[in-house]
Amino acid sequence: MKFIVSSTYLLKQLQVLGGVINSSNTLPILDNFLFELDHTKLTVSASDLETTMASTLDVESDSEGSVAIPARLLLDTLKTFPEQPLTFVVEDNNTVEISSNHGKYALAYADGAEFPKAVALEDPSKTVVTGDVLATAISKTIFAAGNDDLRPVMSGVFFQFSTEGLTFVATDAHKLVKYTREDIKANQVAEFIMPKKPLNLLKGILAASEDDVTIEYNESNAKFTFENSELICRLIDGKYPNYEAVIPKENPNKLAIDRTQFLNSVRRVSIFSNKTTHQIRLKIAGAELNISAEDIDYSNKAEERLTCDYQGDDMQIGFNSRFLTEMLNNLNSDEVQLEMSMPNRAGILTPVDGLDEGEQITMLVMPVMLNS
Repeated sequence: MKFIVSSTYLLKQLQVLGGVINSSNTLPILDNFLFELDHTKLTVSASDLETTMASTLDVESDSEGSVAIPARLLLDTLKTFPEQPLTFVVEDNNTVEISSNHGKYALAYADGAEFPKAVALEDPSKTVVTGDVLATAISKTIFAAGNDDLRPVMSGVFFQFSTEGLTFVATDAHKLVKYTREDIKANQVAEFIMPKKPLNLLKGILAASEDDVTIEYNESNAKFTFENSELICRLIDGKYPNYEAVIPKENPNKLAIDRTQFLNSVRRVSIFSNKTTHQIRLKIAGAELNISAEDIDYSNKAEERLTCDYQGDDMQIGFNSRFLTEMLNNLNSDEVQLEMSMPNRAGILTPVDGLDEGEQITMLVMPVMLNS
């Protein structure tokens, strides 16, 4: 088995696939990339058993075969090469020899047949989305997903597809983000929970891609196919909490304010807040928003006044500044609206501008009890 490939082209593909490989694997074979050659098509795969990703590259060759090559060693070697053709030859003595313009390098390989096979999806449903839309949906929601191993359903992003549109939801019980696209529809209703790791991989790859991504899914797995790559992952098993029930419907108190100004204020004031609760207090009266924080243990306190557009009763509400900062950071609008009903009910943060046609985003943040 022998093939010739460009060093930078190979490195670019392998760096993406390298994101799948865990730093410590129970099965030693998973520390390798699987190379499957079929004449001029080389398919390289990486897997951690939950997620498998494969890319197909164009190479010069007239042979076929499959070998598993150590991932770390190969990546470290490729990073040092300037752009040049590399020749890979699988020798009889169980090594792969790589020849560059200046030298030869031999790596021990494992049998390709030992590499775990990716799951084949039986009878999947199918939806097509453009890459940048999917990447936006992931980056707008993934930060709100939880890290609690005891509640695995909340550690992923909930995909809800219907003939009306697509909805992506993430929550960790303190904050919740719901991202909706009404301009893209699925041909049938489906719901599944995607784990974070494959989503982070997809987000990185698809950020600026306008190519179509085909999403196929069944009860237990999902497969994303785009350009020359595919990613298959196991879905999180379980029922997603009824998130609609926690979004308060009646919110008479509405505050509109410049997002950057609000974010910078919250950031500054939160430096003076208690290091365990991160609590800041919003006091709204008329057209004035007063943001304050206090750390009684250290006698630190801060207060800022901002002008805002407010309709509703005067009120005081406490929030965890870290959640508020994260949410404001994840919006791109110039102005945001914060809707509230009572100091013990969740606040709803939405962008006032900067959205595409058919795009909607709702962020919900739970309040913290104020000690008067």
